[in-house]
Amino acid sequence: MEQKHPLPPFTLETAKQKIQLAEDAWNSQNPEKVAMAYSIGSEWRNRSQFINGREEIRQFLSGKWDQELDYKLKKEYWAHSDNRIAVRFEYEYHTPEGQWYRAYGNENWEFDQNGLMKKRYASINDVAIKEADRKL
Repeated sequence: MEQKHPLPPFTLETAKQKIQLAEDAWNSQNPEKVAMAYSIGSEWRNRSQFINGREEIRQFLSGKWDQELDYKLKKEYWAHSDNRIAVRFEYEYHTPEGQWYRAYGNENWEFDQNGLMKKRYASINDVAIKEADRKL
């Protein structure tokens, strides 16, 4: 049985552990590694895109990190319940053309009993910045 610890129900401590694990995985920019934290049939809303299942997640992330270079993400705890976690995040990246951006957003996560994320809903806004204005 495939599991990703910590498992729900989450405490404040285990919710924060789960968030740090997600941040570390996304900062690896490894689509295979990141996709393994999601259930086989995971459902995403990422901005205006709807993504379903690990294979679509892998494809999405591969395309994302082809366009979002020098990606650096920071996630922060917002709230949690038994099998749900809400986070606030920001990340910075630049395009292949050299324009830097900072993205801000919120995510709502829902996990199955094995600690795999089965739903991820992300609302994200991008702001163009100068390289000298980077924070991360």
